[in-house]
Amino acid sequence: MNRQELINLIRERRSFLCVGLDTDPAKMPAHLRDAKDGVFLFNRAIIDATIDHCVAYKPNLAFYEALGLEGLRQLKLTMDYLHSLGKPVFTIADAKRGDIGNTSERYAKAFLDPQGDFNFDSMTIAPYMGADSVTPFTVYPGKWVILLALTSNKGAFDFQLTEDKEGTPLYQRVLATSKQWGNEDNMMYVVGATKADMLGDVRRIVPGSFLLVPGVGAQGGSLEEVCKYGLNSDCGLLVNSSRGIIYASNGTDFAEAAAREAQKLQQQMAAYIK
Repeated sequence: MNRQELINLIRERRSFLCVGLDTDPAKMPAHLRDAKDGVFLFNRAIIDATIDHCVAYKPNLAFYEALGLEGLRQLKLTMDYLHSLGKPVFTIADAKRGDIGNTSERYAKAFLDPQGDFNFDSMTIAPYMGADSVTPFTVYPGKWVILLALTSNKGAFDFQLTEDKEGTPLYQRVLATSKQWGNEDNMMYVVGATKADMLGDVRRIVPGSFLLVPGVGAQGGSLEEVCKYGLNSDCGLLVNSSRGIIYASNGTDFAEAAAREAQKLQQQMAAYIK
């Protein structure tokens, strides 16, 4: 999905919601835990319930890889289902990969190649190893790198906010330097919702770029604050909610509960869509 298609989708659905498919069998409703293809059945029900309220889905690959080959099969079933729906949606492989060039090439092929098993639109990437670990993900037309910039976890203070001798925090150097590796058509940035007050500084460096913002909902981030500092003329935001939507209920009404939570966020977002 290219940039204009994503912008059009946001305006059409009046939403910039991303639903995180961090599917943990232990947290699924009891009637699905032992079912054949239970993870996929759970994901399919969540997708059917939320797709009219969101523009993106973000499977966290760790939840599927932890289940071994069977988990990857559930992921493929999920991606095949998304591709079969005939409704446009932006897909994110939340993998946070980052390694030397030839390894990154294999990661990119595994998850972004249109002829591959998964065919995601984008992938989260760690920038620590620099340009040659990131640029292999930019070679597929219409696909995106989503670079970690400023995260919400407690450990973010260990490195991301440390300053150089000029007083520039490391995350700001990542933003500025990475603009040489890609552009607004193929590179986004992860900025945590609990760091919403820093979004103004982020926007000064990457004013036109899309930002993937996790942390709204269960992690305590404020949608109002994210929009106040992060919106641009094209919206420029994908705001993720995972647990607050997919685990809104652990009963047989889990899909209906997910739909209510997704619609609630979509209705709040609609007020910010021009």
